[in-house]
Amino acid sequence: MQHGRAGRLHPVVARARRAVARAVDHLPRETSAGGADARDPMRPDPSTTPRETTTEHAGAGTDPRPPLVLVACSGGADSLALAAATAHLARRGRVRVGAVVVDHGLQEGSAEVARDAARTVRELGLEPVAVERVTVVREHHGPEMAARLARYGALSDVARRTGAAAVLLGHTRDDQAETVLLGLARGSGTRSLSGMPERHHVDDVLYLRPFLNVTRAETETVCAAEGLSPWHDPTNADTALTRARVRHEVLPYLESQLGPGVGRALARTASVLGADADYLDEQASLAFDAALVPAASSSSSVVLDGAVLQGTPAALRRRMLAKACVLAGGETPTFERLSALEQFALGYGAAGPVQMAGKVAAWRHRSDATHARGCLELRGERGPRPLETSPPTNDPGSAQ
Repeated sequence: MQHGRAGRLHPVVARARRAVARAVDHLPRETSAGGADARDPMRPDPSTTPRETTTEHAGAGTDPRPPLVLVACSGGADSLALAAATAHLARRGRVRVGAVVVDHGLQEGSAEVARDAARTVRELGLEPVAVERVTVVREHHGPEMAARLARYGALSDVARRTGAAAVLLGHTRDDQAETVLLGLARGSGTRSLSGMPERHHVDDVLYLRPFLNVTRAETETVCAAEGLSPWHDPTNADTALTRARVRHEVLPYLESQLGPGVGRALARTASVLGADADYLDEQASLAFDAALVPAASSSSSVVLDGAVLQGTPAALRRRMLAKACVLAGGETPTFERLSALEQFALGYGAAGPVQMAGKVAAWRHRSDATHARGCLELRGERGPRPLETSPPTNDPGSAQ
């Protein structure tokens, strides 16, 4: 075990620890009463935090204490290495560390695997440790996405219950390369090609990925150095699943044909495009706010000013339209549907409405004294009736 070592620290273990330290060092510390530092706007209300996490270090006054982070642990090499590296930071007083083990119930013996993983992280010193069994609902989703949605739901629930500052995920550089390659194969845009972000929020819970510059082989090295025996998920070898096929067949083939370093290059692409995508998203959000017509919008209807929309650069306009679809109760549109919606918003094509996924319809409305080029409305199925529309026209400046 590296934390009780008598010899030299393994360099890969040191690298993993530094990666986690960089990820969590920005997290605000708490007061002993369980309150969050004012710098963290996403922190849950301390009044909702369970007793065992608020009474810890009672009598310590208002001295700040380390934030609580939760490691999402499957028992695999990546999450066990992450747990071991984070436990090191806990021993040094930089964080408090717990874990969440999600049992998807999709494989025989999954409950035993979950118990073993929980026992292992407790032996590393992680506390609290929650084992959550979930039901994977595959309606409208493939098996991988359905499991992911169930998993994130469980992780977010535990994070809120414990008042955790963040949940740590063990995705590696190899996972990032696979994600980018899948995005390329599907013809995705900048956001998808930027891969998995190092930090993001789901249901107001902060998720961190400290290992995006650590390889899968390096996590196995960490486990060996720490004396840990990871579980090997059989689904990772099932090439009937797209990601497993990319991992075991596509990427190795590309490496054999193009030379070593393809995976590293794909991960680097994600890093480069991530900053670009963040900036475009930020600018699109500002443009969306400028185009929004609040007085005409509702919980299931989004109305955008036609002149602002048509005058916005295409890279931002498509993001604005996709956001409007989701806010109206629909789904994130495919490239084909988004292209059709953009042409409609610019005034081309039929009078409408244009149907979008998730039972959302787009309508063009006539110009008036306030909106010189009319408006575009995206209305959910249960939204208000559309406003009166103008006769059909193919002129870009017209509205219906």
